[in-house]
Amino acid sequence: MDQKERRIYLTNYLLKEEGYKDEIPKDEFSQRRLLRSLLNVREPKPISDEFLKIQDEYLREEALLKGITDAESLDYVDDLTVWQGDISTLKIDGIVNAANSQMLGCFCPCHSCIDNVIHTFAGVQLRWECFKIMQAQGREEPTGKAKITKAYNLPCKYVLHTVGPIVDGRLNEKHKQDLASCYESCLDLADKNGLKSLAFCCISTGVFSFPNDEASKIAVKTVKDYKAKTNSKIKIVFNVFKDIDYELYTRLLSRN
Repeated sequence: MDQKERRIYLTNYLLKEEGYKDEIPKDEFSQRRLLRSLLNVREPKPISDEFLKIQDEYLREEALLKGITDAESLDYVDDLTVWQGDISTLKIDGIVNAANSQMLGCFCPCHSCIDNVIHTFAGVQLRWECFKIMQAQGREEPTGKAKITKAYNLPCKYVLHTVGPIVDGRLNEKHKQDLASCYESCLDLADKNGLKSLAFCCISTGVFSFPNDEASKIAVKTVKDYKAKTNSKIKIVFNVFKDIDYELYTRLLSRN
């Protein structure tokens, strides 16, 4: 199968699975959006081995087409660096996902949040693994904690999922403490699982409305304090998407 044939197979499978009567569009852009939408809204549940095989082939080829950045090729100062790009294309031991308290990924079709991107390109196995973790836990994930899963079809090895604070109104000390806890929880979890490198996204700064400037200061300070306190040798990538965040992190790291 080529990519188009895989895309058509996967789309037909998901349409049939849910009893949808939609027709598959003729153009590639619309086909891609439909498949991503179906992946986004699918509830966590088992699926056939044949689907997984073709899905995995499709997603791994998509990763190659997007281009993969090896974290080892980045320039570090004291094991810290900033990198602007799509975190789902980063080859590294672990990446951090800004999750919600249900920990099941974003169900909004084709949403641009990092939770949606990571779950889309990891594959349906990621939502299923998260579901089993949450079923065993028996309650929503608290703010500031973290869970680790496999990365499946992403070029990284693991995904660390953390729930950041939601800033509804003025920023307060509890928000700041909770955000610092997100970074500490991920670092501790990464070290306990033997990860040598970890990429942090800008936790809580998107729809969770944490101010970018304050968030970047907390991120850098928390990571530096953790590494100094534990003597951890883990390499850290501060992954940013927006120009403002690139400027903020570059300025902070240049003060070393």
